[in-house]
Amino acid sequence: MASDSGFSFLPQGAIIQEFKVGGHNIVLGYPKPEPYANSPFFGETIGRIANRIKDAEFNLNGKSYKLAANEGPTHIHGGVKGWGKKKFDGPQPVNRSGKEAVLFTYVSSDGEEGYPGTVELRVWYTGYTEEEDGLSKTVLETEYEVQLTGDEVEETIVNITNHGYFNLSDGPTIEGSEVTLYTSKYLVVDKLLIPTGAIEDFPGIEANKPFVLGATEPDIDHCFVVDTNKSDFALDTRQKPLKPLISVSHPKTKLHLDVFSTEPSFQFYTGKHIKAAATADTPERGSRAGFCVEAARFINAVNVPDWRNQVVLKRGSTWGAKTVHKAWKA
Repeated sequence: MASDSGFSFLPQGAIIQEFKVGGHNIVLGYPKPEPYANSPFFGETIGRIANRIKDAEFNLNGKSYKLAANEGPTHIHGGVKGWGKKKFDGPQPVNRSGKEAVLFTYVSSDGEEGYPGTVELRVWYTGYTEEEDGLSKTVLETEYEVQLTGDEVEETIVNITNHGYFNLSDGPTIEGSEVTLYTSKYLVVDKLLIPTGAIEDFPGIEANKPFVLGATEPDIDHCFVVDTNKSDFALDTRQKPLKPLISVSHPKTKLHLDVFSTEPSFQFYTGKHIKAAATADTPERGSRAGFCVEAARFINAVNVPDWRNQVVLKRGSTWGAKTVHKAWKA
C-alpha cells in the first residue's frame, strides 16, 4: 500500500509515515525509521492510554496503580515508552470490508508502563481513492480493536489514538490554514490540562464557522467534545456512525483534509511545542510545524465516574474505534 495508494507505514508504533495527496506528503515524519525514536510522537499509535491521567494514578481491580509521571505530575501518552515507541507485528496485507488493507498487531504485557493485564491491539489501515462531489479524494480508514487476553486481572483501561501531525502548506508552519470545527464544545481544563468536569463552548470559536491559523494564534491544545450522551455510549464505538470532526484547507496549496470518527471527542493541537531536530533528510521542525487531530475518549476518563465506562475494558469485551481521513487537492 506504499507508492500506488500514497501511503506508507512503519512497524515501530504502527506509524503513518506517508499520506500523499497531489504529490505532497501531508504528515510530518522522516524517510527513514531511525529518527522516529526521538520524535515528538510523529505519526504514532498512542497507548495504552492516550492523553493525560491526573497525578499518574488510577484505581481498578480493587487496587491503586501508579504510572510514570512524564509531564510534571501527570501521566501522558502511555508513559516513558508508550506504544508509539514499540515494534508492532506487520504490516500484514489483508482484505478489510472488501478493500486492500494492512494489519498491525501488538501485545502489551501485564505491568508494561504500570498498566494491568495483557492486551492485544489490532490496527487496520485501509487506503483508497473515491470520487465524491466531483473530486477524487484520498481516503485513509484507521480502525482499532483491543482485547484483554491475559488472565492476570479482570479489567484494564484503554484509549487509543494516532498522533499524526498534518501540514497542508508548502512552508515550515501551518500558518494560513483555514479550519472549521464541527463542535465548539470542549473539556474545560486546569493549569495542568486536566479536565475540571465542565463542558463549555470554546472561547472565540463557533461550530461550523471557519477561522484562520496565524503565526502564533489561536494557540489550541484542547479536547473538543462530539458526543456527551452517557446512556448511549459504547466501548466499541465502531457500531456508531462516523461524525465530522474538522475540515482544514490551505489557500496556497489548495490541499484539503476532512476528519471523521466514531469517537466521542478529539484533541485539536496547533503544535506550539513541536521540537524536532534536523536530520540528513529533513529540516528542523519547530513550533506550529503541524497540527494534530487525535480522536479518542475523554481526558482522564478513568478518574471521573461519569466518564469511566469510556476506557474500562473487561475480560470478554472489545474496545474499538474508527477514524477516517479524506484529503484532496482542489
